Amino acid sequence: MAPQAAADEAELLLEGGFRAVKLRLGHATLAEDLAVTRAVRRRLADHIAIMVDYNQALTVAEALERGRALAGEGVYWIEEPIRHDNIAGYTKLARKLALPIQIGENFDGAKAVTAALDAAACDFVMPDAGRIGGVTGWLQAAGVAATRGVEMSSHLLPEASAHLLAATPTAHWLEYVDWANAILAEPLAIADGCAIASSSPGTGIAWNHDAVARYRTK
Repeated sequence: MAPQAAADEAELLLEGGFRAVKLRLGHATLAEDLAVTRAVRRRLADHIAIMVDYNQALTVAEALERGRALAGEGVYWIEEPIRHDNIAGYTKLARKLALPIQIGENFDGAKAVTAALDAAACDFVMPDAGRIGGVTGWLQAAGVAATRGVEMSSHLLPEASAHLLAATPTAHWLEYVDWANAILAEPLAIADGCAIASSSPGTGIAWNHDAVARYRTK
């Protein structure tokens, strides 16, 4: 997105009292990434956290250059700048960057969390409930993070992740998207920027079957 378009969307995304936004970066040049980040930072209040996500788009050298540049731009963390399985590369980045590193959406179990933290490859972790091993895998990962004192956030699946974070000793940020709202019987409630987990039993997900039928494709 162009800088001003990104700033406009960031403002819209804060409706509902949210206190953080995430930018997807990875433009062809560092200058473009900085222009977008600065436009959003100028538009938002100082207390709003800005995370940046590269979706594994960079080499280690590029991540060092961009991470160093972004460190002075009021960014909260840099997420998955390089391949998710390049743990040695992340260890190098974590050693050389002042900007905190977030990884974990591709962890495939608690052993992956242990390996990353043993290697000092990141500052935060954010498993995906569907990849970490469901409820059991999440709780195992949360135990690993807790023993290291590492803050743990979630990746997508906010309806279920809200419940999981409530049982996480080092719970940090819930990554919120409203993508499923159109087909949920009871969308995840948000109040003053915080998710309120459903009190109904289960994962927090119940389908609106009429809506599912309406949107189903063949």
